[in-house]
Amino acid sequence: MSKIFKNFFFILIFFTILNCSFDKKTGFWKGDEKEKERIAKLEKEQKNKEIIKIYSSEKTLLKEITSSRGNKLSSPSKNLSWEMAGLNNQNFTGNIFLSGIEQTFLKKKKGKNKYKLSKIISSPLITNDDIIYSDNTGTIFSINKNGVLNWKKNIYKKIHKKIYKNLVFSIYKNKIFVADNIGFIYAITVQTGELVWIKNHGTPIKSNIQIYKNKIFLINQNNRILCLSIKEGKKIWDIRSAISFIKSQNYLGIAISNNGYLIVLTSTGDLIKLQADTGQVYWNMNVIGSTVGNSTDFFKSSNIILKEDAIFFSALSTTYSYDMTTGLLNWSVKLGSHGDPIIDGDNTFIVTDDGYFLNIETKSGKIISSENIFKILKRKRRDTKISGFIMGSNKIYATTINGYLIVSSASNGKVEYFKKIADKILARPIISNGSLYILTSNYKIIGFR
Repeated sequence: MSKIFKNFFFILIFFTILNCSFDKKTGFWKGDEKEKERIAKLEKEQKNKEIIKIYSSEKTLLKEITSSRGNKLSSPSKNLSWEMAGLNNQNFTGNIFLSGIEQTFLKKKKGKNKYKLSKIISSPLITNDDIIYSDNTGTIFSINKNGVLNWKKNIYKKIHKKIYKNLVFSIYKNKIFVADNIGFIYAITVQTGELVWIKNHGTPIKSNIQIYKNKIFLINQNNRILCLSIKEGKKIWDIRSAISFIKSQNYLGIAISNNGYLIVLTSTGDLIKLQADTGQVYWNMNVIGSTVGNSTDFFKSSNIILKEDAIFFSALSTTYSYDMTTGLLNWSVKLGSHGDPIIDGDNTFIVTDDGYFLNIETKSGKIISSENIFKILKRKRRDTKISGFIMGSNKIYATTINGYLIVSSASNGKVEYFKKIADKILARPIISNGSLYILTSNYKIIGFR
């Protein structure tokens, strides 16, 4: 073999290696051309979503109702962490212990708000006193309670850089499981952010992550319910549901009962009960019926909350309670919220998007009280929406899109405190170890106690 041929041979091998995958375990770097086409299509869809405006064909006018009885509340319970989007598999939060909000002990900005069209920000997670969250470039940050960066991680290649990312998380057995609106699902370590495995499912994920008995449960944009192994993301089973024409930016409802029943709510309004281990379907009820065909209606829902043998959620301006065993409707109220209902004994609390704090009787669906919490704002500040709410030590802490924190008594609904704390808030507040955490739209974490 001549020297010239040898040099040519080694050069050929060198460039071949450069164009091959360095990630044989996951196959993440394979199929670049197809991936470019898919990402270009998603980017175009995102730009179109930015200009599309869809309004509900039905709007209920609200009025204030004063309660004729005092609300009996449970004793606050203390949680030491917040390791999944809804606190637990049932998304049941209840009355959480909160020491107060007199002191601001944390105010730290990490991350970039690169894509203004993003309408959803996932709330942070907290484990071992570390705070986990992401920005809309897909970078995940881990900081401690003093705001010091532990690590940051971004798994995306150059072809994914021009598309915004909505990431959802769940922490399980010292790993952070992540899914996004592009179609990637992956696992990283809690301690360092090191990548453990990654899968490209090709279809955006549209639900939070639920993990139960070493299995991951998700819903994708096409209403396919996925069950994956936590070990390597391998598919165990999937169930196909009806596909909706309109692709909502809102997350779809998903919860798991203590005895292993998976309850999901798809973008076509199908409420489905399955066996988490096998995917066996027990019943399927459509909660909106013929209204799904009306192009003036844009489906959005809260997450699903499970309490004893009942299912609670809000969708299309209605709050529902269903029987988990039979799938039959317990009650519905023509008032709703994209925030998760909070159940506390006989009381079901919601704060509507336009600022009405409602107490609904848990068993009957009767409205006990209604209070307009926006009336404390100056008139020009009332043109906003509720971005999230949580119950802490007998009070409801609600945040608004235009950056206000409003605190109301859960006993009588009256506003006790309000303050502008940010320019914009899109994520729901959370409570961990007696402290309140709020993530603003420019990725500043604020901690109160």
